[in-house]
Amino acid sequence: MVGAGGVVEQEQEQEQEQEQEQEQEQEQEQGAGWRGSGRGWSGRWVGVSAGVEIGVALSALGFLLAGLGACVAVLARDLGVAAERLGLLSSAFAVGLLVIAVVGPRVLKVLAIGVVLRIGAVVCAAGGVLIAVAPSYGVAIAGGLGVGLGGALLILIAPLLLSGPTAAARLTRVNAFSSACGILAPLAIGAADKVVSTGRLAMLLAVPPLVLLAVIARPGVTHQQVAVVPQQLERRVWVQVGRGWARVVLAVAVEFCFVIWAVARLLDSGLSIAGAALLGSAFPIGMAVGRAIGPVHVRGWSPIVPGGLLAVAGTLLVSLFGTPAVVTAGLVVAGIGVAPLYPVTLAALVATSGLSSARLAALGASASGVAILLAPAVLAALAGVVDLRTAFLITLPLLAALFLASRPLSRGHELEDTVSP
Repeated sequence: MVGAGGVVEQEQEQEQEQEQEQEQEQEQEQGAGWRGSGRGWSGRWVGVSAGVEIGVALSALGFLLAGLGACVAVLARDLGVAAERLGLLSSAFAVGLLVIAVVGPRVLKVLAIGVVLRIGAVVCAAGGVLIAVAPSYGVAIAGGLGVGLGGALLILIAPLLLSGPTAAARLTRVNAFSSACGILAPLAIGAADKVVSTGRLAMLLAVPPLVLLAVIARPGVTHQQVAVVPQQLERRVWVQVGRGWARVVLAVAVEFCFVIWAVARLLDSGLSIAGAALLGSAFPIGMAVGRAIGPVHVRGWSPIVPGGLLAVAGTLLVSLFGTPAVVTAGLVVAGIGVAPLYPVTLAALVATSGLSSARLAALGASASGVAILLAPAVLAALAGVVDLRTAFLITLPLLAALFLASRPLSRGHELEDTVSP
């Protein structure tokens, strides 16, 4: 009996060890590098805490990004420069994304994800302060670069913290909170511009949560990068990665054409700066609604299809009509349509097998950087040749290219949706 009991005890110990190993694997997959010291509720709480922290970070970043478009008009007035020159504000942000895309995987090998979160929060907050109080053009551009560098670190770790089979839906929910906070930025800037010296001071509202996050964020551990590309799969993997990267570029390009130039388009329709800034919240409102709804499947098609078609409709309203009411309605419709494009395309890219998630996240950041660097600048260049309302039609070929890039390589299948919400 004693021997049998010892065997039972050994079997129980082995089962417990196997359960612990399974829990550790699940934490690595779902938490992407975050680990708790305990099991059960403690481990689940760490995952929840990580999700809350990245949600707060992206919400503050969403406020700053939504405020960039309104700040273009306000800065042009405050500094006495042409609005087209301030297109470099988004370009500086994009440069920050590209820098982090290059060094990000190395940073994640050395620093814990929580430390990266803290650094990103502090740098992003500093960039917001510079934009808010900039006395000169150069300082404002430096602020955009700061928001880009810090924001890129936050964007880099977001898919790592929210990875898993439901990554698209989780990214969409987090981005929904970010978009909801983005609604407040144009409203705050427009209201502040009426009561203080400049509405740019409203950008300071994003600083306290970022500073608080830098103080309370858990240190975590360095991200484990274990994926290796087998030689026989290398070509197929890189084809998938290239297509996924292109889809993120196109999705972000469409989004930032509206983010940066929506307020200028409203101003062009005859509104005052304060009025245009207030109604500039129309696009973030649409984004928040679209991301609150989440990815929508129609007859098995990817959410890119209904979302892209709504974005086309919104673009036509913004471009073909000149009254503020119709332009505002178009921004709402476009926001609803654009909302799922980035989360779905990014989740699909990061889910590609054969490369480490950190490298794929960095590629996602580089795709965003390329899109933000080029698309708003090209729209501004077109606006210098034709009028701004006509220049907004640039989003139509971008959406058409996104549809084409989302088609399967083989026949007989619907548009790709490699990550199910």
